[in-house]
Amino acid sequence: MPVVLTIAGSDSGGGAGIQADLKVFSTLNVFGTTAITCVTAQNPEEVTAIYPIDPDIVMRQIKAVSDSFPLRAAKTGMLYSAEIIRMVAMEDIREGIPILVVDPVMVAASGARLLQANAIDALCNELLPKARVVTPNLHESEILCGHSISSVEELRVAAREIGDRYDVACIVKGGHINGEEIVDVLYDEGDEYIFRGRRIYAEETHGAGCAFSSALTAYLAKGEIMAEATRKAKEFVANALVNALKVGRHSPLNLMSQEGVPTS
Repeated sequence: MPVVLTIAGSDSGGGAGIQADLKVFSTLNVFGTTAITCVTAQNPEEVTAIYPIDPDIVMRQIKAVSDSFPLRAAKTGMLYSAEIIRMVAMEDIREGIPILVVDPVMVAASGARLLQANAIDALCNELLPKARVVTPNLHESEILCGHSISSVEELRVAAREIGDRYDVACIVKGGHINGEEIVDVLYDEGDEYIFRGRRIYAEETHGAGCAFSSALTAYLAKGEIMAEATRKAKEFVANALVNALKVGRHSPLNLMSQEGVPTS
């Protein structure tokens, strides 16, 4: 069984972060390991507190996992500080992680800042160049490319600019562009792939970005090429939205549903 690592924050509400990643990994039949970067007090509606883990402890978690398991791939989620980002970038080199997926988590859907403003340079200059692929949403893409995005054509431009600037494959997610169709763009080593799908009107989308990047990590760890892993990860998230659960007053993504999930 392929072993994967998620380096991310803990979501006490269970819908995003480490908790979501582990659910996705189990559903897609890869063995998930963790390095926790922050403990948060949150639910699908709000983040009420963030407590960053000491970067040395983050490093020790990565090393403990890498020393004991043959990692196929790793992903990052909420890293929060420049110090944690630098430590993760150093450990990626030191431990020889073969595939690194960076989900550049910056702001929660509730508006809470999940990446300190002074950490953006460290993310761009120290971590992204070591990644295989980065998976920004529209707002994160605007920060990474430095200009606004309001159309599919501008999504394509942004994916190319980010990919070329940081020498990384880039998947720009277009869910925040209005329309009945959602368009995501993958730019990888000069090739462009466009993925289209109908918009799914879900009550809640908390954790969708985490689910996409963790599914992508799982498929890459299982040997899928980037374009096919992207397609399957997009299908996985759509399935999780369509089959959303009812838990109290919330409707979280069903990350354990096997319906419509590719079997390979």
